[in-house]
Amino acid sequence: MWSWVAHRITGVTLFFFLFAHVIDTAMVRVSPEAYNVAVETYKNPIVGLMEVGLVGAVLFHAFNGIRIILVDFWWKGPRYQRQLTWGVLGIFVVLMVPFVIRHLSNVFGH
Repeated sequence: MWSWVAHRITGVTLFFFLFAHVIDTAMVRVSPEAYNVAVETYKNPIVGLMEVGLVGAVLFHAFNGIRIILVDFWWKGPRYQRQLTWGVLGIFVVLMVPFVIRHLSNVFGH
């Protein structure tokens, strides 16, 4: 149940990010100077922390989506649903921990 909720939340989050990303990238056609100003506002620690959340949302949504496909279309999927969920969480942690360490060291300049 919680993976279902998290999948929906990450999906909506990614939708709004992509919408904002398309809008601010489209600004380059209207005014390259305005685009450069917008991009410069993203270079701060708060946005750096939000990027951690964004990468986490992408990773979880992608791997949980694969789990959903396996549960729905693999004849053994429902039997292994619990193990697949733990697999998604394991892969998520294995990929997120190094990313967070590296990314936050860049964001905070250590």
